[in-house]
Amino acid sequence: MIDATALLKDLKRLLRALETDIRERVTGTALDAELRADWQAARDAKRTAQAYTAWLDEEVTQAAVHWVLGCVFLRFVEDNGLVDRPWLSGPGERLEMARDRHEAWFRANPTGEERDFLLACFAEAAELPGLGALFDRRHNPLWRLPVSGDGAILLREFWQRRDPDSGVLVHDFTDGDLGTRFLGDLYQDLSEAARKRFALLQTPEFVEEFILDRTLDPAVREFGFREVRLIDPTCGSGHFLLGAFRRLFGLWSLHEPTRNPRDSAQKALDAVCGVDINPFAAAIAHFRLLIAALTACGIASLRGAPDFRVSVAVGDSLLHGKRFMEVRGWQMSLMPEDGLAHVYHEEDREALDLILGRQYHAVVGNPPYIIVKDKALNLAYRERYSACHMKYSLGVPFTQRFWDLAITKGENSESGFVGVITANSFMKREFGKKLIESFLPKIDLTAVIDTAGAYIPGHGTPTVILFGRNQKPVASQVRAAMGIKGEPGTPEDPSLGLVWSSIVNGIDQAGTEDAFISIADLPRDGLAKHPWSMGGGGASDLKEAIEKSSRQSLDSISEEIGISAVTGEDDAYIAEHDNELKRLGVKSIHKMIVGDAVRDWNAPLCAAIWPFDENLKVLPPSDVSDLLRYLWSYRRRLLTRKRFGTLMVDRGLSWYEFQELYPAKLKSPLTITVGEVSTHNHFSLNRGGVVFNRTAPVIKLSPKFTEVDHIAITGVLNSSTSCFWLKQVCHNKGSTVDQKGARQRTDPFEDFYQFNATKLQSFPLAEAYPTDLATALDGLARELTAALPKAVIARALPTRADLDAAKARARSIRRRLIALQEELDFRCYRLYGLLEEDAEHPAPPEVDLGERAFEIVMARKMADGELETTWFDRHGSTPVTDIPAHWPADYRALVERRIALIEDNRWIGLVERPEYKRRWQWDDQGFDAGWAKREQAALKDWLLDRLEDGRYWSRDPALLPVSRLADMARRDADFMAMAELYTGRPDFQVAPLVAELVAAESVPFLPVLRYSEDGLRKRRAWEETWELQRREDAIDARTGLPQGDPNRLTPEQAKEMKAREVGDIPVPPKYRTPDFQKTDYWRLRGGLDVPKERFVSYPFAERDADGSLMVAWAGYDHLQQATALAAHYLAMKENEGWSADRLIPLLAGVQELVPWLLQWHNDYNPDFGVGLGSYYRDFVADEARALGLTIDDLRSWTPPARATARRGRRKAS
Repeated sequence: MIDATALLKDLKRLLRALETDIRERVTGTALDAELRADWQAARDAKRTAQAYTAWLDEEVTQAAVHWVLGCVFLRFVEDNGLVDRPWLSGPGERLEMARDRHEAWFRANPTGEERDFLLACFAEAAELPGLGALFDRRHNPLWRLPVSGDGAILLREFWQRRDPDSGVLVHDFTDGDLGTRFLGDLYQDLSEAARKRFALLQTPEFVEEFILDRTLDPAVREFGFREVRLIDPTCGSGHFLLGAFRRLFGLWSLHEPTRNPRDSAQKALDAVCGVDINPFAAAIAHFRLLIAALTACGIASLRGAPDFRVSVAVGDSLLHGKRFMEVRGWQMSLMPEDGLAHVYHEEDREALDLILGRQYHAVVGNPPYIIVKDKALNLAYRERYSACHMKYSLGVPFTQRFWDLAITKGENSESGFVGVITANSFMKREFGKKLIESFLPKIDLTAVIDTAGAYIPGHGTPTVILFGRNQKPVASQVRAAMGIKGEPGTPEDPSLGLVWSSIVNGIDQAGTEDAFISIADLPRDGLAKHPWSMGGGGASDLKEAIEKSSRQSLDSISEEIGISAVTGEDDAYIAEHDNELKRLGVKSIHKMIVGDAVRDWNAPLCAAIWPFDENLKVLPPSDVSDLLRYLWSYRRRLLTRKRFGTLMVDRGLSWYEFQELYPAKLKSPLTITVGEVSTHNHFSLNRGGVVFNRTAPVIKLSPKFTEVDHIAITGVLNSSTSCFWLKQVCHNKGSTVDQKGARQRTDPFEDFYQFNATKLQSFPLAEAYPTDLATALDGLARELTAALPKAVIARALPTRADLDAAKARARSIRRRLIALQEELDFRCYRLYGLLEEDAEHPAPPEVDLGERAFEIVMARKMADGELETTWFDRHGSTPVTDIPAHWPADYRALVERRIALIEDNRWIGLVERPEYKRRWQWDDQGFDAGWAKREQAALKDWLLDRLEDGRYWSRDPALLPVSRLADMARRDADFMAMAELYTGRPDFQVAPLVAELVAAESVPFLPVLRYSEDGLRKRRAWEETWELQRREDAIDARTGLPQGDPNRLTPEQAKEMKAREVGDIPVPPKYRTPDFQKTDYWRLRGGLDVPKERFVSYPFAERDADGSLMVAWAGYDHLQQATALAAHYLAMKENEGWSADRLIPLLAGVQELVPWLLQWHNDYNPDFGVGLGSYYRDFVADEARALGLTIDDLRSWTPPARATARRGRRKAS
């Protein structure tokens, strides 16, 4: 019996080993050159813009997965008796039969290798009915990218493993029902890289059945089961195809019971088609359909079985195949109707043309929701699908393509049915505007079903299901299922989840409403305007009431609302502290606010590179040489940035400036900013001298508005009324997912929303503002910032008493903020007409979390068993059912009245909910825990800053043992005092503390010590890019030579030479967490590998007498690092007599710096008679030669591996 969980776990390890095996076989071979040619062809056809190494990684993964799947297919077939003799393994005596077959093959093929045996098995399987296409030599990558002999042995032995205790085969595929669901799990989770690239996601059967009920079934009723055909253009592992096959086979069997079941099965297979861009997904879908057909016919052996035709192809449904749709003068595709000519090795052009060259009676699917990162593909889709807008998700072009593939209504034919489950992000995010306003109104959209609150395993992204037909709109209304509340728990059976059951049971009856879903027929005209507001349970009515109470919108009193600055590569331009940039040699720095930091009326600052003058004009290169030297490493990525779809450099902009900067939004000091992505609305007033990142959109009010006016508007925007309205029009990005990948909506207050500028423009303003309350809140927020540990420590070295006093003050300020925010919220209810009576207090007492009126209502419901919520646990507060007795009597009476309003007033009851009320969240464990973390972080930063101080590092660059840093720290009275506060004890050990601090903020000097195997491949891709950039620079430098110099080039000549000799430089890939050996390295470096660490560590450089880690300050430039490391190398060689083995990593470290020394530090030095880059290049060469090594030996050095026992096995090349 198949243990799907254990199989997946074991196969993931096997896959990694095979990927390494195949990659090693490719490197430096003729096959490498062949693959490079394929990559170049794909780049020329605009199907990829990836660097070769990244593209090759994907090809290797596909091949490795196909080797695994090929064996899985064989194992399934042989264990379930579909063949007489097993190839690889089997339970019981079949294992010995497989081993005998293996030995017999080698007796017949004595010069053969293990790989040849497996290929022979695949070739033999390909001769069996139905399996030929799965092992097709023309398209299956396992034939092209074979494993080694050792890799083949690893595969065969994997399948023959027995449990050491029971002696039973570890992976037994025997299944009396021939179930293939486990293949869906392999499809989704076998390869993490493929899962992220293709957004692999299985559609649960209950969702697939629901969609087929409303597409295939009515298509059958209208067109007849003999005529109907269905396609899933993004078929994945084939769930929709399997469901459709079962239905159609059942219909053929029901209506023609005398027909041969084999013929009925082929008829059903012919009517079901699928395409997927992922080759191994298509292979799995193909195999599952084949097994379904065999099962339906009761066929127990492949010998004598029909050679079933399965219509599943590898390809890109968005690019391949014919285009059909032109909706009354509005053409879907901006390109010719013929599909893309280019095909990859795995793609079958004939099959694609056949499947995508016609329309279908039913089009169903679950397309990927991701934004395409490959710039070439992104552009290709944008050119072909005119609803693609801004940073669109793939749901947009696929929605168009789904309708395009449905049969168009004509004079003699009815239209096809479409059902698609897709991300709901288009409903409110800006990229959905064209889809909603230009495309959907032209077709017959029949139903919109909000499934964001339903528990759907695997679907962590909020979703919506769209139904319709490929014809002009028919009815004036569209059926809608609008969400009210998400699934309150994790259902044992997701198909019986409360939200999903409400949808299924209510969708056919307009006017149905329960606690989770409202069913209504909405005016079609209302759905032709972006954004869609799909709030059920009265939310839409409350939104409308708020809007009716307003006489002006925010944009009517504003000069500018929107983004003020976009770097285009935040990792390269932005740092948490300016010291991080100063260590990198950057001097041009500006204060910046990012959206993630805007919280609770406050907006802390970070640092950004600043290539602009006081008039916000970009500075010339000569004025920002420090900045250019730092950014040079990222130049190729920066050159790909676009402004409004056009490359920055093509617009005449400098490659090093921000992608976008809007001076009009920065010319005046007063600015309201918002944290664009958060669970609640967070606005803050800034008073000047700051630039705002794209994640912190700005609101610039008209010049007539004073600072007090700005504060008042900020108050309205920070109210719970504002939060409610914004959440009706802004995109819900969702929150966490559970272990099954399902979106968790147990508590809506955890959902993140995107509060973007476009939605803010139409924010409805009340006639009056809560100026007094907003002013008090703004002032208290600033007082709280001044009371936090970071600010306290910045003013003077504190004592424990100082920090405790600051904590008490901060606690009091926070409670006053909570109290005044309650007053502001209830003031706004009255200002917006939601409440007629006054429900405020002129001088409220301090209020703690858990004591607000809505929280008391929640606590009472919890006590009565009516409510389950994580609100109190998530905020470290205690549910309070009784109004606090220490409050004044009049305030207690007011809170009682507020509780009554929440329970009796419909509007107040809707908005006084956790999802709209300010969280004031410091920590899950409450204020004390939050303060402790802030205090520890501030003290730690001070200690680390101190260890970077000049008093610890001499002017002459040198490597120091951590023990010496600890010795200096012992003599530093201020360090010792702060360390005592940090550790919480006077008898702390200095050496372990310093070692711990330094280790967490250091990164090793050699790539092989920093990166994982995958990371090293990415590093090589970056190094290739840098080498090509240097060649570019060398050619450009010749344009600056004097007239008459024979090497001088004109700019035109230089351009031609670069095109000829350098070509199009690939964009190197970003790093991910697994690319680094430690998570600390990832934390310090990030996706662009920006060296923001405080120290460089030198493992394997420790002195014998000390043994502690050697480090250097990370603020040293390349020359200073080389000087320090070379000096240490010579000291170890000449003074301590180190052997060559110990010296190699040190010399390799100097070699690692040589390219940078030649680039930045090679001006003639009279003391050395050469440039220092050349000097160190020769130094490394000479020292390597003396050690009997080459430069390549240095580059290929790896740290000593731990000795491991290895079982002997047959070797093969």
